[in-house]
Amino acid sequence: MSWNPALDPHCPTGDEVDAIDTLIIPRARDLGNFEVRRALPAPRRQMVGPFIFFDQMGPAELLPSRGLDVRPHPHIGLATISYLYRGRMHHRDGLGTDAWIEPGAVNWMVAGHGITHSERTDDATQRDPMPFFGIQTWVALPKDHEDRAPLFQHAAAEDLPFLQGEGKEVRLILGSAYGERAPVETASEMFYADAVLQPGAAIPLPDDHEDRGVYVAEGSVAQAGQVFEAGQMMVFRPGDRVSLKAGPQGARVMLLGGETLEGSRYIWWNFVASSQERIEEAKEAWRKGDWASGRFHLPPGDDAEFIPLPD
Repeated sequence: MSWNPALDPHCPTGDEVDAIDTLIIPRARDLGNFEVRRALPAPRRQMVGPFIFFDQMGPAELLPSRGLDVRPHPHIGLATISYLYRGRMHHRDGLGTDAWIEPGAVNWMVAGHGITHSERTDDATQRDPMPFFGIQTWVALPKDHEDRAPLFQHAAAEDLPFLQGEGKEVRLILGSAYGERAPVETASEMFYADAVLQPGAAIPLPDDHEDRGVYVAEGSVAQAGQVFEAGQMMVFRPGDRVSLKAGPQGARVMLLGGETLEGSRYIWWNFVASSQERIEEAKEAWRKGDWASGRFHLPPGDDAEFIPLPD
């Protein structure tokens, strides 16, 4: 059995079969122009499958002069995806990528040994307030991928598997579920999907993944007689058959999970690693700031500033 931080050895029977293993209420943080709600990591759960970081961004309206403005910063040992419901975001990285993140699309950045990127809403054509709402996640890499070369992949919304029927629409963002597989390369088995449910519509969770969770982004869902509102994450026992039913206003949920990793991970600032030594090496490399020949390279076209190493 691979490592799972909250695996309950109790075998559920009868009415317990659909019981929730962990309920997470995200911590809210006000960034001034919008609010972020962080579900992972949580006190009782570091990861759901390989997903180690899960933030809800917004909803908000970003003014042309007060948008998202995250200067270049480093990552190691993880892959990132910012999935937008509304709005757009400018991504640049040390590989030379210059791309916009737009609703329904996948921009998958694998940090591996080390990458630097920036995230801004610096569209010169924006004249009016921009609705902005989305989810940002980090996926921890298996040990044999921690030192791999960085990578960036893009998949347009129309290239992702899209399932529709019986009052639900499901876009598969990463991995495999419901007999489909998303086109983006991943280092371990996982699933990540955006599901929009009409009032009363039901959706089963994939039962072929070890670890499974659900985040309610909008509306509400019922499961085993309990109702869960927007801003809550539920993590379910491995192997249980689980189905969710949308409330009277419908729901939008993110389905996530997959294969658990070989052990826990160290997290410091923007670094994820299987050892503290890897964290210290990355800290020293960023502190040195050797952008020409060092471990990290600033994004071309966005190299005039960067976020310093925290004290």
